Amino acid sequence: MSNRFYDTGAARSARVEELFGTIATRYDLLNDIQSLGLHRLWKRRLVRLARLKPGEAALDVCCGTGDIAFRLAEEGGQVVGLDFTEAMLSVARGRVEKPRARGDVGRPGATRSLHSPEFVLGDAMRLPFGESQFSVVTIAYGLRNLADWKVGLREMTRVARSGGRILVLDFGKPRNAIFRAVYFCYLRILVPLFGFVFCGNAAAYGYILESLQHYPAQDGVESAMRELGLEEVSVYNLMGGMMSINMGVKAGMKVIAKPPTD
Repeated sequence: MSNRFYDTGAARSARVEELFGTIATRYDLLNDIQSLGLHRLWKRRLVRLARLKPGEAALDVCCGTGDIAFRLAEEGGQVVGLDFTEAMLSVARGRVEKPRARGDVGRPGATRSLHSPEFVLGDAMRLPFGESQFSVVTIAYGLRNLADWKVGLREMTRVARSGGRILVLDFGKPRNAIFRAVYFCYLRILVPLFGFVFCGNAAAYGYILESLQHYPAQDGVESAMRELGLEEVSVYNLMGGMMSINMGVKAGMKVIAKPPTD
C-alpha cells in the first residue's frame, strides 16, 4: 500500500501538513460521518479522564479544529491548543466566535470558562513551552502523524507538571484477529470512499489505515509511557480496541530534556 500523504522520511511533516490543509474545512463533517458521531463520546471520555480543575493550565497538542481544547476550557481550564497546520487553526479560531459551530460544546452542566482557548501555531516535536507548565496535556488523533511519535510523547511529558496527566486518544489495533481484519477493511474501503464523496479526496482518508499500520497503537504508547517514567499508566480500549485512550501521570521533578534546536 502506498499513499501520497504518507512518508517515513524527511518529507513526513510536509506531507501531513498538506493533508490537513486540504481537508480542514471538511474535517469535522468527515469525523462525524466516519465515526457515526461517536468521536464526540470518545473526546468527552478523554476530558473526563483528564480531571482538569478550574484555573489549571492545559495544553492540547495537534489540536486541529479545537474539539478537545473547547471541552477543556468548559471545565474552567486555561487552555492552549497547538497545531502546525494554519488551515486547521483558522477553523478553530473561527469557532471561538461561533459557539454553535462547536457541536455539543455548551451542553447543560458544563462550566463556563472565563477564557476561550488560545490557539497557537507550533511543532509538536519542539513544543514552544518551558518545562512543567501544564496540569493536563492531551493529544487526539495526532501522535500517529508525527515524524517521531516518541519525541512528541517526550515533549508532552516535559511540559507537564509533576502530577500532571498526559492523555493520548487515537485509532487502535484490536487484539481479536477477526475483529481487527473487519476494522481494517472498513478503514481501507469505506473511509476513503467517504473522503472521496464528501471531500473529493480519497487519499486523504486512505492515509488513516496506512499511518495506523506503521504505528504501534495503544500497546506501544503504553510501553513508551512506562519508559518515560510515567505513573498510573492505563489503557482504555473503546469499541473493542478500535479506538483507545492512553493515560499516564508525570512523577517527581525529573527533567525531560528538550530536543536540541537546529
